[in-house]
Amino acid sequence: MKLLEFEAKDIFKKYGIPVGEGFLISGPGEIDERCKNLGDEVVLKAQVDVGGRGKAGGIIVSDVKSAKENARLLFSRDIKGVTVDKILVEEKLPIEKEYYVSISIDRARKEPVILFSDTGGVDIEQTAEENPQAVQRVWIAPVLHDIPAFMMRRLLKGVPKELGPVINALYHVYCKSDALLAEINPLVTTKRGVYAADAKLIIDDNALYRQGIEVNRDLTERERRAEKYGFSYVELDGSIGVIGNGAGLTMSTLDLISLYGGKAANFLDVGGGAGEDRVCSAVRLVSEMPGVKIIIVNLLGGITRCDEVARGIVKAGVDQKVAVRLAGTNEEEGRKILGEYGYMMLDTMDEIVKFAVSEASQ
Repeated sequence: MKLLEFEAKDIFKKYGIPVGEGFLISGPGEIDERCKNLGDEVVLKAQVDVGGRGKAGGIIVSDVKSAKENARLLFSRDIKGVTVDKILVEEKLPIEKEYYVSISIDRARKEPVILFSDTGGVDIEQTAEENPQAVQRVWIAPVLHDIPAFMMRRLLKGVPKELGPVINALYHVYCKSDALLAEINPLVTTKRGVYAADAKLIIDDNALYRQGIEVNRDLTERERRAEKYGFSYVELDGSIGVIGNGAGLTMSTLDLISLYGGKAANFLDVGGGAGEDRVCSAVRLVSEMPGVKIIIVNLLGGITRCDEVARGIVKAGVDQKVAVRLAGTNEEEGRKILGEYGYMMLDTMDEIVKFAVSEASQ
Protein backbone atom coordinates (compact mmCIF):
# COMPACT_ATOMS: atom_id res chain seq x y z
CA MET A 1 0.00 0.00 0.00
CA LYS A 2 1.30 3.41 -0.96
CA LEU A 3 1.57 5.97 1.81
CA LEU A 4 1.04 9.64 1.11
CA GLU A 5 3.96 12.02 1.54
CA PHE A 6 2.92 13.33 4.94
CA GLU A 7 2.42 9.79 6.26
CA ALA A 8 5.83 8.69 4.98
CA LYS A 9 7.48 11.77 6.50
CA ASP A 10 5.89 11.05 9.88
CA ILE A 11 7.63 7.66 9.79
CA PHE A 12 10.89 9.16 8.51
CA LYS A 13 10.95 11.58 11.46
CA LYS A 14 10.67 8.69 13.93
CA TYR A 15 13.88 7.27 12.47
CA GLY A 16 15.75 10.57 12.62
CA ILE A 17 15.46 11.64 8.99
CA PRO A 18 15.11 15.46 8.91
CA VAL A 19 12.11 16.86 7.02
CA GLY A 20 10.92 20.43 6.56
CA GLU A 21 8.64 22.09 9.11
CA GLY A 22 5.00 22.12 8.08
CA PHE A 23 1.40 21.14 8.74
CA LEU A 24 -1.46 19.38 6.99
CA ILE A 25 -4.71 21.07 5.95
CA SER A 26 -8.03 19.76 4.65
CA GLY A 27 -9.30 23.11 3.36
CA PRO A 28 -7.98 26.63 2.55
CA GLY A 29 -9.61 27.97 5.71
CA GLU A 30 -7.09 26.02 7.79
CA ILE A 31 -4.24 28.25 6.59
CA ASP A 32 -3.51 30.18 9.79
CA GLU A 33 -0.79 31.82 11.86
CA ARG A 34 1.35 28.69 11.62
CA CYS A 35 2.19 29.77 8.07
CA LYS A 36 4.09 32.79 9.31
CA ASN A 37 6.40 30.55 11.29
CA LEU A 38 7.56 28.85 8.10
CA GLY A 39 9.29 31.86 6.54
CA ASP A 40 8.43 34.29 3.76
CA GLU A 41 7.55 31.55 1.30
CA VAL A 42 5.84 28.17 1.70
CA VAL A 43 5.36 25.12 -0.52
CA LEU A 44 1.82 23.80 -0.97
CA LYS A 45 1.91 20.11 -1.87
CA ALA A 46 -1.21 18.16 -2.90
CA GLN A 47 -1.34 14.85 -1.03
CA VAL A 48 -2.33 12.62 -3.95
CA ASP A 49 -1.06 9.20 -4.89
CA VAL A 50 0.13 9.96 -8.43
CA GLY A 51 3.54 10.14 -10.07
CA GLY A 52 4.75 13.38 -11.63
CA ARG A 53 2.68 15.42 -9.20
CA GLY A 54 4.79 18.55 -9.59
CA LYS A 55 4.60 18.66 -13.38
CA ALA A 56 0.83 18.05 -13.16
CA GLY A 57 0.32 21.20 -11.10
CA GLY A 58 0.19 19.52 -7.71
CA ILE A 59 2.85 21.71 -6.08
CA ILE A 60 2.70 25.49 -5.70
CA VAL A 61 5.39 27.73 -4.22
CA SER A 62 3.68 30.70 -2.63
CA ASP A 63 4.47 33.73 -0.52
CA VAL A 64 2.79 33.59 2.86
CA LYS A 65 0.31 36.38 2.05
CA SER A 66 -1.05 34.45 -0.96
CA ALA A 67 -1.00 31.01 0.70
CA LYS A 68 -4.74 30.83 1.36
CA GLU A 69 -5.61 31.90 -2.18
CA ASN A 70 -3.16 29.41 -3.69
CA ALA A 71 -4.40 26.65 -1.38
CA ARG A 72 -7.93 27.30 -2.65
CA LEU A 73 -6.60 27.03 -6.23
CA LEU A 74 -4.82 23.76 -5.47
CA PHE A 75 -7.88 22.23 -3.79
CA SER A 76 -9.88 23.01 -6.96
CA ARG A 77 -7.46 21.12 -9.18
CA ASP A 78 -7.70 17.59 -10.48
CA ILE A 79 -4.22 16.02 -10.40
CA LYS A 80 -4.13 13.26 -13.02
CA GLY A 81 -7.74 12.34 -12.25
CA VAL A 82 -7.36 12.52 -8.46
CA THR A 83 -9.11 15.20 -6.43
CA VAL A 84 -7.12 17.06 -3.79
CA ASP A 85 -8.44 16.42 -0.27
CA LYS A 86 -5.34 17.32 1.72
CA ILE A 87 -2.41 19.70 1.26
CA LEU A 88 0.90 19.61 3.08
CA VAL A 89 2.06 23.16 3.82
CA GLU A 90 5.83 23.20 4.27
CA GLU A 91 8.65 25.66 4.63
CA LYS A 92 10.58 26.36 1.44
CA LEU A 93 13.95 24.77 2.05
CA PRO A 94 17.07 26.74 1.03
CA ILE A 95 18.31 23.96 -1.25
CA GLU A 96 21.95 23.87 -2.31
CA LYS A 97 21.94 20.56 -4.20
CA GLU A 98 19.50 17.72 -4.90
CA TYR A 99 20.24 13.99 -4.72
CA TYR A 100 18.24 10.79 -5.24
CA VAL A 101 18.17 7.70 -3.05
CA SER A 102 15.86 4.69 -2.97
CA ILE A 103 15.81 1.23 -1.43
CA SER A 104 13.78 -1.57 -2.98
CA ILE A 105 13.99 -5.32 -3.43
CA ASP A 106 16.05 -6.81 -6.24
CA ARG A 107 13.94 -9.89 -6.92
CA ALA A 108 16.62 -11.54 -9.06
CA ARG A 109 19.25 -11.33 -6.29
CA LYS A 110 16.72 -11.59 -3.42
CA GLU A 111 18.39 -8.67 -1.65
CA PRO A 112 17.57 -5.02 -0.99
CA VAL A 113 19.26 -2.72 -3.50
CA ILE A 114 20.13 0.91 -2.83
CA LEU A 115 20.12 3.32 -5.77
CA PHE A 116 21.84 6.67 -5.38
CA SER A 117 22.42 9.56 -7.75
CA ASP A 118 23.88 13.01 -7.27
CA THR A 119 21.42 14.35 -9.84
CA GLY A 120 18.07 13.98 -8.07
CA GLY A 121 14.84 15.78 -8.89
CA VAL A 122 11.90 15.48 -11.26
CA ASP A 123 13.84 13.99 -14.19
CA ILE A 124 15.63 11.15 -12.38
CA GLU A 125 14.00 8.51 -14.64
CA GLN A 126 15.35 10.28 -17.71
CA THR A 127 18.79 10.56 -16.10
CA ALA A 128 18.84 6.83 -15.33
CA GLU A 129 17.82 6.02 -18.90
CA GLU A 130 20.23 8.35 -20.68
CA ASN A 131 23.17 7.99 -18.30
CA PRO A 132 23.01 4.73 -16.31
CA GLN A 133 26.47 5.45 -14.88
CA ALA A 134 24.97 8.39 -12.97
CA VAL A 135 23.08 5.94 -10.73
CA GLN A 136 25.15 3.99 -8.19
CA ARG A 137 23.94 0.62 -6.88
CA VAL A 138 24.83 -1.48 -3.88
CA TRP A 139 23.12 -4.63 -2.60
CA ILE A 140 22.66 -5.33 1.11
CA ALA A 141 22.50 -8.77 2.67
CA PRO A 142 19.09 -8.91 4.46
CA VAL A 143 20.74 -10.05 7.71
CA LEU A 144 22.60 -6.73 8.11
CA HIS A 145 21.11 -4.10 10.42
CA ASP A 146 23.16 -1.24 8.94
CA ILE A 147 24.73 -0.40 5.62
CA PRO A 148 28.41 -1.37 5.89
CA ALA A 149 30.83 1.57 5.83
CA PHE A 150 32.66 0.41 2.71
CA MET A 151 29.36 0.22 0.80
CA MET A 152 28.42 3.70 1.97
CA ARG A 153 31.77 5.04 0.76
CA ARG A 154 31.15 3.43 -2.63
CA LEU A 155 27.74 5.10 -2.83
CA LEU A 156 28.83 8.52 -1.67
CA LYS A 157 32.10 8.88 -3.53
CA GLY A 158 32.65 12.60 -4.03
CA VAL A 159 29.49 13.80 -2.27
CA PRO A 160 28.99 15.16 1.28
CA LYS A 161 29.45 12.45 3.92
CA GLU A 162 26.55 13.97 5.87
CA LEU A 163 24.22 12.09 3.50
CA GLY A 164 25.41 8.76 4.94
CA PRO A 165 23.47 8.76 8.25
CA VAL A 166 20.26 9.76 6.46
CA ILE A 167 20.62 6.94 3.92
CA ASN A 168 21.34 4.48 6.72
CA ALA A 169 18.22 5.71 8.57
CA LEU A 170 16.23 5.20 5.37
CA TYR A 171 17.48 1.61 5.33
CA HIS A 172 16.11 1.19 8.87
CA VAL A 173 12.75 2.60 7.70
CA TYR A 174 12.75 0.17 4.79
CA CYS A 175 13.41 -2.86 7.00
CA LYS A 176 11.17 -1.99 9.96
CA SER A 177 8.23 -0.86 7.81
CA ASP A 178 8.12 -4.04 5.70
CA ALA A 179 8.52 -1.76 2.70
CA LEU A 180 8.74 -2.62 -0.97
CA LEU A 181 10.10 0.85 -1.69
CA ALA A 182 11.53 3.64 0.45
CA GLU A 183 12.56 6.67 -1.60
CA ILE A 184 13.70 10.25 -1.08
CA ASN A 185 13.66 12.40 -4.19
CA PRO A 186 15.03 14.90 -3.78
CA LEU A 187 17.32 14.37 -0.83
CA VAL A 188 18.69 17.87 -0.42
CA THR A 189 21.60 19.60 1.22
CA THR A 190 21.17 23.04 2.77
CA LYS A 191 23.29 25.25 4.99
CA ARG A 192 21.24 23.85 7.89
CA GLY A 193 21.93 20.22 6.99
CA VAL A 194 20.42 17.36 5.00
CA TYR A 195 16.64 17.04 4.48
CA ALA A 196 14.15 14.70 2.85
CA ALA A 197 12.31 17.21 0.66
CA ASP A 198 9.92 14.49 -0.51
CA ALA A 199 9.10 10.99 0.71
CA LYS A 200 7.72 7.83 -0.84
CA LEU A 201 6.99 4.64 1.07
CA ILE A 202 5.18 1.55 -0.25
CA ILE A 203 4.31 -1.11 2.34
CA ASP A 204 4.09 -4.77 1.34
CA ASP A 205 0.37 -5.64 1.26
CA ASN A 206 1.14 -8.94 2.97
CA ALA A 207 2.55 -7.08 5.98
CA LEU A 208 -0.21 -4.50 6.48
CA TYR A 209 -1.58 -6.27 9.55
CA ARG A 210 1.88 -6.37 11.15
CA GLN A 211 2.20 -2.64 10.49
CA GLY A 212 -1.14 -1.96 12.18
CA ILE A 213 -2.92 -1.07 8.91
CA GLU A 214 -6.41 -2.58 8.79
CA VAL A 215 -7.61 -1.35 5.38
CA ASN A 216 -5.66 -1.37 2.14
CA ARG A 217 -6.94 1.85 0.58
CA ASP A 218 -5.12 1.16 -2.70
CA LEU A 219 -7.82 -1.36 -3.59
CA THR A 220 -10.76 -0.36 -5.79
CA GLU A 221 -14.29 -1.20 -4.67
CA ARG A 222 -14.32 -4.21 -7.01
CA GLU A 223 -10.95 -5.35 -5.66
CA ARG A 224 -12.34 -5.14 -2.11
CA ARG A 225 -15.29 -7.30 -3.10
CA ALA A 226 -12.98 -9.75 -4.85
CA GLU A 227 -10.88 -9.94 -1.69
CA LYS A 228 -14.04 -10.56 0.35
CA TYR A 229 -15.00 -13.44 -1.95
CA GLY A 230 -11.47 -14.84 -1.76
CA PHE A 231 -10.76 -14.41 -5.49
CA SER A 232 -7.28 -13.74 -6.83
CA TYR A 233 -8.13 -10.67 -8.89
CA VAL A 234 -6.18 -8.08 -10.86
CA GLU A 235 -7.68 -5.39 -13.06
CA LEU A 236 -6.12 -4.74 -16.49
CA ASP A 237 -7.11 -2.42 -19.31
CA GLY A 238 -8.52 -4.70 -22.04
CA SER A 239 -12.03 -5.62 -23.15
CA ILE A 240 -12.09 -9.40 -22.57
CA GLY A 241 -13.09 -10.52 -19.08
CA VAL A 242 -11.37 -13.68 -17.85
CA ILE A 243 -12.48 -16.14 -15.18
CA GLY A 244 -10.54 -19.34 -14.54
CA ASN A 245 -9.84 -21.78 -11.74
CA GLY A 246 -6.17 -22.05 -10.86
CA ALA A 247 -3.53 -19.40 -11.46
CA GLY A 248 -1.83 -21.44 -14.19
CA LEU A 249 -4.99 -21.97 -16.25
CA THR A 250 -6.04 -18.34 -15.85
CA MET A 251 -2.61 -17.02 -16.81
CA SER A 252 -2.54 -19.35 -19.82
CA THR A 253 -5.85 -17.88 -20.92
CA LEU A 254 -4.41 -14.37 -20.67
CA ASP A 255 -1.35 -15.45 -22.67
CA LEU A 256 -3.53 -16.88 -25.45
CA ILE A 257 -5.59 -13.70 -25.59
CA SER A 258 -2.38 -11.73 -26.08
CA LEU A 259 -1.11 -14.24 -28.68
CA TYR A 260 -4.24 -13.77 -30.79
CA GLY A 261 -4.11 -9.99 -30.60
CA GLY A 262 -6.67 -9.33 -27.86
CA LYS A 263 -6.41 -7.56 -24.51
CA ALA A 264 -7.61 -9.04 -21.25
CA ALA A 265 -9.64 -6.84 -18.91
CA ASN A 266 -8.64 -8.74 -15.77
CA PHE A 267 -7.27 -11.83 -14.09
CA LEU A 268 -9.75 -13.65 -11.85
CA ASP A 269 -9.04 -17.04 -10.30
CA VAL A 270 -12.13 -18.36 -8.49
CA GLY A 271 -10.08 -21.12 -6.84
CA GLY A 272 -10.94 -24.77 -6.47
CA GLY A 273 -14.40 -26.11 -5.71
CA ALA A 274 -16.27 -22.99 -6.82
CA GLY A 275 -20.02 -23.50 -6.53
CA GLU A 276 -23.00 -21.78 -8.12
CA ASP A 277 -22.99 -18.63 -5.95
CA ARG A 278 -19.22 -18.17 -6.17
CA VAL A 279 -19.24 -18.41 -9.96
CA CYS A 280 -22.25 -16.09 -10.13
CA SER A 281 -20.39 -13.48 -8.04
CA ALA A 282 -17.30 -13.77 -10.24
CA VAL A 283 -19.22 -13.29 -13.49
CA ARG A 284 -21.11 -10.28 -12.13
CA LEU A 285 -17.92 -8.73 -10.77
CA VAL A 286 -16.14 -8.95 -14.11
CA SER A 287 -19.21 -7.74 -16.00
CA GLU A 288 -19.16 -4.50 -13.97
CA MET A 289 -15.73 -3.54 -15.28
CA PRO A 290 -15.97 -0.66 -17.76
CA GLY A 291 -15.21 -1.68 -21.33
CA VAL A 292 -15.74 -5.43 -20.96
CA LYS A 293 -17.36 -6.69 -24.19
CA ILE A 294 -17.21 -10.45 -23.62
CA ILE A 295 -16.38 -12.75 -20.72
CA ILE A 296 -14.45 -16.00 -20.97
CA VAL A 297 -15.19 -18.63 -18.33
CA ASN A 298 -12.50 -21.28 -18.61
CA LEU A 299 -12.80 -23.88 -15.84
CA LEU A 300 -11.59 -27.40 -15.33
CA GLY A 301 -13.98 -29.59 -13.35
CA GLY A 302 -12.37 -31.69 -10.67
CA ILE A 303 -13.58 -30.74 -7.24
CA THR A 304 -15.40 -28.02 -9.16
CA ARG A 305 -18.57 -29.36 -10.78
CA CYS A 306 -19.38 -28.18 -14.27
CA ASP A 307 -23.14 -28.20 -13.63
CA GLU A 308 -22.64 -25.88 -10.62
CA VAL A 309 -20.53 -23.56 -12.77
CA ALA A 310 -23.20 -23.54 -15.47
CA ARG A 311 -25.93 -22.65 -12.96
CA GLY A 312 -23.75 -19.82 -11.62
CA ILE A 313 -23.29 -18.36 -15.10
CA VAL A 314 -27.04 -18.54 -15.81
CA LYS A 315 -27.84 -17.05 -12.40
CA ALA A 316 -25.49 -14.10 -13.03
CA GLY A 317 -27.53 -13.12 -16.09
CA VAL A 318 -25.11 -10.42 -17.28
CA ASP A 319 -25.57 -8.33 -20.42
CA GLN A 320 -22.25 -9.25 -22.07
CA LYS A 321 -21.71 -12.42 -24.05
CA VAL A 322 -20.26 -15.24 -21.93
CA ALA A 323 -18.14 -17.80 -23.78
CA VAL A 324 -17.63 -20.97 -21.76
CA ARG A 325 -15.14 -23.80 -21.82
CA LEU A 326 -15.77 -26.50 -19.21
CA ALA A 327 -14.10 -29.88 -18.93
CA GLY A 328 -14.35 -32.52 -16.24
CA THR A 329 -16.85 -33.48 -13.57
CA ASN A 330 -20.50 -33.32 -14.73
CA GLU A 331 -19.42 -31.73 -18.01
CA GLU A 332 -22.36 -33.06 -19.99
CA GLU A 333 -24.88 -31.77 -17.45
CA GLY A 334 -23.19 -28.36 -17.48
CA ARG A 335 -23.23 -28.29 -21.25
CA LYS A 336 -26.95 -29.12 -21.23
CA ILE A 337 -27.80 -26.31 -18.79
CA LEU A 338 -25.84 -23.73 -20.77
CA GLY A 339 -27.39 -24.93 -24.01
CA GLU A 340 -30.90 -24.48 -22.64
CA TYR A 341 -30.18 -20.83 -21.97
CA GLY A 342 -28.35 -20.17 -25.23
CA TYR A 343 -24.82 -19.80 -23.88
CA MET A 344 -21.93 -20.65 -26.18
CA MET A 345 -19.73 -23.50 -25.00
CA LEU A 346 -16.55 -24.36 -26.89
CA ASP A 347 -14.36 -27.41 -26.48
CA THR A 348 -10.84 -26.02 -26.28
CA MET A 349 -9.00 -22.98 -24.93
CA ASP A 350 -7.83 -22.15 -28.41
CA GLU A 351 -11.37 -22.01 -29.77
CA ILE A 352 -12.79 -19.98 -26.96
CA VAL A 353 -10.01 -17.40 -26.99
CA LYS A 354 -10.12 -16.97 -30.78
CA PHE A 355 -13.88 -16.48 -30.57
CA ALA A 356 -13.58 -13.92 -27.75
CA VAL A 357 -10.85 -11.93 -29.49
CA SER A 358 -12.95 -11.80 -32.65
CA GLU A 359 -16.05 -10.67 -30.77
CA ALA A 360 -14.14 -8.03 -28.80
CA SER A 361 -12.68 -6.52 -31.96
CA GLN A 362 -16.11 -5.76 -33.43
